[in-house]
Amino acid sequence: MSKPIKFSVQSVSQTPARTEVSIRGFRLIVDEPEALGGTNRAPNPVEYILAGYAGCINVVAHLVAVELQIDLPDLQINIEGELNPARLLGSSFSQRAGYQSLHVELKTSRLLDEHVKQKLISEIENRCPVYDNLANPTRVKFSLN
Repeated sequence: MSKPIKFSVQSVSQTPARTEVSIRGFRLIVDEPEALGGTNRAPNPVEYILAGYAGCINVVAHLVAVELQIDLPDLQINIEGELNPARLLGSSFSQRAGYQSLHVELKTSRLLDEHVKQKLISEIENRCPVYDNLANPTRVKFSLN
């Protein structure tokens, strides 16, 4: 069994809609579009989820491609999802606050037979940590100090 790897972020609220996040010496900004009270200077939290998912798919797809002995020099990953902001805004609690579903589209100029395509997708779903977090409940514990 491999030893677990711990990841962490630290953040500081800059405004009610903008946060500065520090990760391993990197700094990024999380903001909201103007329509949601932000300044539109950076992606919002749910867009960062999609970006993280795309990055994870990229890594896993290339790992699996090596194992399957296929080359993916021009892999494109497009992800789209919709969510209903009613719960976030407190106007309705009938739906989840997050994405109801995501559509992942992989594109490459490589001609792959259906068996290889399905094997690649299956391995991404099986091995991508971000997919696992999106597809399964993850226990989250809050504390306020």
